Amino acid sequence: MRAGRAGRATAVLGALLGALLLGGCDADGEPAAPRTESTATADGPSPATPTAPTAGTPGAPATGDLTPPDPGPTGTAPPPSPRATSPAATLVRVTRSGGFAGRTGTLVVGDDGSWTRLDGRAKEVGRGQLTAPQLAALRAALREADFARLPRASKSGTVFDGFTYAFAHGGFEVATGDGSVPMALTRVLDALPPFED
Repeated sequence: MRAGRAGRATAVLGALLGALLLGGCDADGEPAAPRTESTATADGPSPATPTAPTAGTPGAPATGDLTPPDPGPTGTAPPPSPRATSPAATLVRVTRSGGFAGRTGTLVVGDDGSWTRLDGRAKEVGRGQLTAPQLAALRAALREADFARLPRASKSGTVFDGFTYAFAHGGFEVATGDGSVPMALTRVLDALPPFED
């Protein structure tokens, strides 16, 4: 009978002691020092290193802690993405190819009058800005050309070493070449910046 009581008392005392240690307190109810772990190496045991406190122990962050999360292994937060800047919408695009040297070049003119010159590999080789009168003249020529009514292709004659042109404007594409360029498209060509310097 006495042995049974002693066993139960020992079990209860062990449970209390375990709860105190797991709760971060020593047997006297004082906060326990951080637990340490040591690892053995070929040179002998390494110095003990403190382990991080767990939730519910003194020094551990509360569950409602509003500290921002760790940004990651680099230690720095990723930079904000730059604001996208959209280029001016294209007013007209004209590709010229052929000629004596057999070169290809493209002019892209934006709604704001900015223009870009591209070579045959679509690599930028020049840029500029039309003046307000130049842009007005180009807009007038495009309006008068009436791309919706132009034939998609017009090649009535062949000019040796001549150029061929592909125009894109307002959702329409028109192809033509020297010797058969409609007068309306000739005015557009005259209003464009030069294809070469």
